[in-house]
Amino acid sequence: MGVSLLILFVIGAISAVFGSIVGLGGGIITVPVLVLLGPSLLGEPVSSQTAVGTSLAVLIFTALSATWTYRKQGKVDYRSGWLFFITGGPAAMAGAQLTNAISQGPFQLAFGIFMFVMFALMVARERMKPLHFDWKIKREFTDGAGNRYEFGYNIGLALLIGCGVGMASGLFGIGGGSLFVPLMVLLFRFPPHVATATSMFVILLSSALGSGVHAWNGNVDWRLFAALAPGALAGGRAGAVIAGRLSGRQLLWLLRATLLAVALYLIYKGIREM
Repeated sequence: MGVSLLILFVIGAISAVFGSIVGLGGGIITVPVLVLLGPSLLGEPVSSQTAVGTSLAVLIFTALSATWTYRKQGKVDYRSGWLFFITGGPAAMAGAQLTNAISQGPFQLAFGIFMFVMFALMVARERMKPLHFDWKIKREFTDGAGNRYEFGYNIGLALLIGCGVGMASGLFGIGGGSLFVPLMVLLFRFPPHVATATSMFVILLSSALGSGVHAWNGNVDWRLFAALAPGALAGGRAGAVIAGRLSGRQLLWLLRATLLAVALYLIYKGIREM
C-alpha cells in the first residue's frame, strides 16, 4: 500500500503540473488513471462516479495553489472570473448530480470522446488566431509585470460558456480549462496567460461546489483524496511557476499525446462494456 500511496502522490503532482500550465485543472489525467489503473493500484476497481468525485475534490487544491501563485503574478482577472462563475458554479453542481445517472460503459465512452475533443482543441489552438468581434463590453487589464491589454466580451455568450464549462467540470471531474481557455482567447481576445490564470480561479470556485455535491452523494473516496491532494497542492504551484517562465511547448505535446492515447483507449473500453 505504501508504494500505491507514493504512485498516487506522483499522479496528483503530475496532473496538477499539466493542469496548471494550460488551465485545465488536472482531472483530465486523474479520472482515467483512477478508472483504468484502480484495480492495479488499490486491488479493487474504482467506479467512474468515485473517480470523478475524488478528482474534483482534489482539484480544489490544484486550483487553490495555482490561483494563489497566479494572483501574486498579477494575472487573475477577478471581474471576468466572477462573471463566468455565475453560471459555471450552478452548472458544476448539476453536472455532479448527473454523474450518478451514467453507468461505467457509457461514461468511459463519453469521457473518451470528450478527451478526444480536448486533444483536437489543444492542437487547433496554436493554429487559430483570435477573432475580431467588436463586443459592446470592453475591458482593460494590466498584469503584474505592467503589461496592459484590451479585450471584450458579450455577457450572454460568457454566461453560456460558463454554463457549458461548469457542466463538463461536474460531470467529468475536470477543471474545464481546456474548453475555457481557447474560447476566452479566440472569442474574447484574452491574453493567453490571463485566460489561463482566470480559468484556474473559476475552476477553484466551481470545483468547490461540484465536489460538495459529489461528497453528499458519497462519490469521494477520502483515502484516494488524502493520497492525491498533497501532490496536487505541490504540482499546482509548480505548474503555475513553470507557466510563468517557460512556453511549456514540450510538456504540451506530451500532454496531447497522452490525451489522444487515453481517449482512444477509453472509447474502446466504453464500446466494449456497453
